[in-house]
Amino acid sequence: MSNTSTLSSGAYEGTKRKGMLEGVDLPVFLISGGVLVLFAIMAMYDIELVSGMVNSAFALSTKYFGAYWQVLLLLTFVIGLFLSFGRTGSVMLGGLKAPEMTTFNWVSILMCTLLAGGGVFWAAAEPMAHFTSPPPLFGGETGTPEAAYNALAQSFMHWGFLAWAILGSLTGIVLMYLHYEKGLPLKPRTLLYPVFGERALKGPIAIIADASCVLAVVAGTVGPIGFLGLQVSFGLEKLFGIPNTYTTQLTILIGLMALYTLSAVSGVTKGIKVLSNLNVALAVGLMAFILFFGPTAFIIDSYLHSFGIYIDKFVSMATFRASPGWLDWWTVFFWGWFLGYGPLMAMFVARISRGRSIRELVLTISIVAPVITCFWFTIVGGSGLSFELDNPGIISEPFTGFNLPAALLAITEQLPMGFTISVLFLILTTIFVATTGDCMTYAISMVMTGHDSPQSSVRVFWGLAMGVMAAILISIGSGGISALQSFIVVTAVPVSLVLLPSLWSAPQIARKMADEQGL
Repeated sequence: MSNTSTLSSGAYEGTKRKGMLEGVDLPVFLISGGVLVLFAIMAMYDIELVSGMVNSAFALSTKYFGAYWQVLLLLTFVIGLFLSFGRTGSVMLGGLKAPEMTTFNWVSILMCTLLAGGGVFWAAAEPMAHFTSPPPLFGGETGTPEAAYNALAQSFMHWGFLAWAILGSLTGIVLMYLHYEKGLPLKPRTLLYPVFGERALKGPIAIIADASCVLAVVAGTVGPIGFLGLQVSFGLEKLFGIPNTYTTQLTILIGLMALYTLSAVSGVTKGIKVLSNLNVALAVGLMAFILFFGPTAFIIDSYLHSFGIYIDKFVSMATFRASPGWLDWWTVFFWGWFLGYGPLMAMFVARISRGRSIRELVLTISIVAPVITCFWFTIVGGSGLSFELDNPGIISEPFTGFNLPAALLAITEQLPMGFTISVLFLILTTIFVATTGDCMTYAISMVMTGHDSPQSSVRVFWGLAMGVMAAILISIGSGGISALQSFIVVTAVPVSLVLLPSLWSAPQIARKMADEQGL
């Protein structure tokens, strides 16, 4: 870590002035924005060609990097736990002695940023997918309670400890130290500084690292924004008879875009906090309603039983390589998706976590948030499994063809006050996606400017740009958004290399800070 102490503030300022115009990093902006514009133009010209190219790149990415991603996530989780339980756990991060926001607000923002709309639609659909087609590791019969428990356990693997740990545990430690303690820019390139020194802050390495991470996050956020337009439009037609047309989808996107852009402009302590708190309140209310008025006994039993299976087969599921075809479209796909978010989520975590200890940071992100997420999946997906066991076909038939919104509405319709609950779930999904949109708009703007309070004009631009991109892609049908979702996994290849040094730099930094703080 000798490089850390040798960077002068003058060197950083010179780097910042050299590559930016009016505070915006033009090379990163032009490369990341240019690739996305090119993707949209090609998709409009020939979606079949784009899909074929993306699928080929997807197959290569999962073939050559899938195993590496599995090991990377597993090591990130394990190393983070070691740091939190040792003497380094008491290290205070971010140069503050007390947190900037309350623990409730902090956890609310963290929870909402990752779960997004996927946390609603996938919570309903993924357990049902594994129930009707058991994962290779489990196999066995379908239509049994044991198959339901296994299905939930597999869903827990994809949305649990490993998925959360990569989003800011080790990387959050590195960025908080190098930015707030040493004055390095709050950008993905800073994660490479312990390896490359000042070469990581300027030149090709810096530009490629930042542009790749921005590209991955924009793709990963535009996808849920576009899918929300398609999914909510489907729900409005089913519930209210409003035609499921492009006009309806575009209206939904414009409203969503306005919501998350205004939230991002108002800042972390205002709009983003308010939207996240509203999201959590509505989610908790719906969880409580389903828990008490839905299949209560099955929810409790399946959560405990499935979580036990998850823990028991944790290493087996995390390192499973026996069925490449299944793995590519499930575990590795999710790992690529979450990896793509990794660096910018770490930046956002660093921005909102000042004054927290390493123990608080790691345990909240890697343990508390996953446990809550798994319970949410049991509330939504477990209810669907219970209804399906009692009445085969009632959920699985609407879900045929991997229809995610149909699976969700099929579940909510079985509950008391089914119509009202269905409407509330559509609202919840919209707010979930909005909270991801505002947080990632803010994070992308931080990359463009290199500090934690980017100007409003940059936030507005990226908020509008992602909404417009989503509108263009859904104009050519769901194929455009689907191609973008697969493209996310391709972008995860360079991003996963940016994340790699944190495996050893985070422990080095943690020990160094423990010494400095006399622990």
